[in-house]
Amino acid sequence: MSWRTLLFAALATSFINQAALCQEQPPSSAEAKRIEALVNKAAAVVDAKGKAALGEFREHGSEWWPGDVYVFAYAPDGTVLLNPAFPAREGRAYHGEKDKRGKAFHDEIMKMAQTKGSGWVDYWLPKPGQTEPSHKWSYVKAVRAEGVTLVGAGFFPDDAKNRRHLRPLTPCRANKDRHGLC
Repeated sequence: MSWRTLLFAALATSFINQAALCQEQPPSSAEAKRIEALVNKAAAVVDAKGKAALGEFREHGSEWWPGDVYVFAYAPDGTVLLNPAFPAREGRAYHGEKDKRGKAFHDEIMKMAQTKGSGWVDYWLPKPGQTEPSHKWSYVKAVRAEGVTLVGAGFFPDDAKNRRHLRPLTPCRANKDRHGLC
């Protein structure tokens, strides 16, 4: 084998390994599909009602903020308009803010909506109530409302994986008394 063949094989292997490590979408899951549907529905509401729709997304326990998943929104200049889980982050742009791995994720979120219209962005952020960053995937979609450029929602894949193994509550399981009886 010639040195050129070996060099080509080494470069090709390296390229294939890099491509496998760079993932543009979260692992296929029911949770990812649910997030996409939620964001697409939220985008339709914002396109129809404009900025006024954002108030609907603040109610915890609603279809827009079920559990740990919530809809967020950005203005054309990158200002966070809506982040119901972390309202102190609203009203400010975070250009250049990096996650624990050095990704300027707010900029990536804006870029995804501006260049592709919609798509997934991954980054590392603490879960609500925690300080240690965890891997998060967010689906974002551009909207056409005045003063709003995108809406999105995200999930932590390790949470989705753990929820998949939980059995749903049956009426009996939900209403057992202290002795374990229905």
